[in-house]
Amino acid sequence: MANIALFHSVLGVRPGITEAAQRLRTAGHVVHVVDQYDGKVFDDYEAAGELAASIGYPALMQRALEAVADLPDGFIAMGFSNGGGMAEFVGTQRACSGVVMASGALPLEMIGVTAWPAGVPAQIHYAVGDPMRRQDWVDAVLASVREAGAGADSFEYPGHGHLFTDPSLPEEYDEHSAELFWDRVLDFCDATSRRAERSDTGSVRRPLMGASPWSDSNPHRSGRFPPGARRHHSPDRANCTF
Repeated sequence: MANIALFHSVLGVRPGITEAAQRLRTAGHVVHVVDQYDGKVFDDYEAAGELAASIGYPALMQRALEAVADLPDGFIAMGFSNGGGMAEFVGTQRACSGVVMASGALPLEMIGVTAWPAGVPAQIHYAVGDPMRRQDWVDAVLASVREAGAGADSFEYPGHGHLFTDPSLPEEYDEHSAELFWDRVLDFCDATSRRAERSDTGSVRRPLMGASPWSDSNPHRSGRFPPGARRHHSPDRANCTF
């Protein structure tokens, strides 16, 4: 069993997020759904993006970190699109056992981080035709994880849906890809949980690694983050709606 912090996309806690949480709970995991919008939910990316921009991405990242303050070390950080970036950031600031980034991954320098935490494995999932995917960003994240001596897997799915696992978005949803996605994520959560239980290294919070994303020293602090099935195994060699 794993503790999992689940971060929503730019659209908020849509049915796809509540369904994701239920899948994880049915598999025996404890899920903490982080709602950064205080209940606001969107069907339209543009309107959702305007809300996120009005809050500010540095502020959203701070909220993400505050939302998991009471979770014990060793949890898994997981998120979709915007939430993938939030999970990625949290995974560098807290003692997480793993990170899952679905349709959202950012080079570490964009989140004010200089290095991936040693030994923390990660998965990245994208539809091949996702119009918001940046392969160079995916490659940068994978390289950072592997440089830290951790396992990193990148999965690609047929189709062009950004949130391809969300059945409430019929133009993006792909049932076959979604089921394959969940098989892989649940395997990752189970394996990560078992590894964390075996290691039992104690509870140590990670210090901020590099410039805080809301500090003046981070050049990205005031900017808005720019807005398959094949597997790339570690250690060989995907853009989010931010």
